[in-house]
Amino acid sequence: MHAKTDSDGTSLDNSWLPRSPRRPIYYVQSPSNHDAEKMSYGSSPIVSPAHLYYHSSPIHHSRESSTSIFSNSLKIPRSLPAWKHIRIGDQDGAGHDGSEGDEDGDDWGSGARNVRLYFIGFLFFVLLFTVFCLILWGASKAYEPEISVKSMVFENFYVQAGNDHSGVPTDMLSLNSTVKIHYKNAATFFSVHVTSTPLEIHYFQLKLASGQMKKFSQSRKSKRTVATVVHGSQVPLYGGLPLLSNAREHGNKVALPLNLTFVLRSRAYILGRLVKSKFYKRVRCTVTLTGQKLGKPHKLTNACVYH
Repeated sequence: MHAKTDSDGTSLDNSWLPRSPRRPIYYVQSPSNHDAEKMSYGSSPIVSPAHLYYHSSPIHHSRESSTSIFSNSLKIPRSLPAWKHIRIGDQDGAGHDGSEGDEDGDDWGSGARNVRLYFIGFLFFVLLFTVFCLILWGASKAYEPEISVKSMVFENFYVQAGNDHSGVPTDMLSLNSTVKIHYKNAATFFSVHVTSTPLEIHYFQLKLASGQMKKFSQSRKSKRTVATVVHGSQVPLYGGLPLLSNAREHGNKVALPLNLTFVLRSRAYILGRLVKSKFYKRVRCTVTLTGQKLGKPHKLTNACVYH
């Protein structure tokens, strides 16, 4: 007995295998582009047993590779390697999707960073604009309007007996006068809108006459003189003016100390309505009404107090 060697076993096993007849070797030429188009648009051929043997034979591996690549290019996979190739392509696409997700995350981060930069820039602009407005407002305070009461003229003055609204007999006073006010806007970069409270003439606490000055606008570096009528009609005295007890008989000898008071308001719109500057001037003038100077101006240049 001889020991069975691996070579004998191998020869014995090979002897039992059925020997297939030798097949001739064929050379396959890759189809041209024109033929490929025909194949892609034509009907698919029926798979034959020989074709199955061709795919399972290891001798024709190169033909399988070429056929799988060609089939993948035509999007009609016909073999397992072609399906593997498509599967690998899908995995590559999934990898690209992951990278695109990372890029989306980077884009989101850069977008949030841009929003923060825009917000900081907006705050910086608001700060600069606020500082600029404060500078304009502070500079406007140096250009306070110049106001002076030039003169006052008493046109007429009457005291007569009469009755008040309730029928009580008393002396009634009528007064008509004109006040001239000089106004100058010395500002170089803004105009002003001027209004005033009623101009009132008092004898201590007793109001004898009043008048309203018309509002106006004064352009920059300009001036004007405003005339306002201050009058009183049938003002009951109730014995409050003992100095006027003889006024009906001796009107030329009347000397009545009076006070003229009003408040002049000036508003400057420097930057539209965003930057406004206001100037208030309280004026108090003392003047003496004399019967001998009716119709003549009383100079009040040095008789007024401004605060």
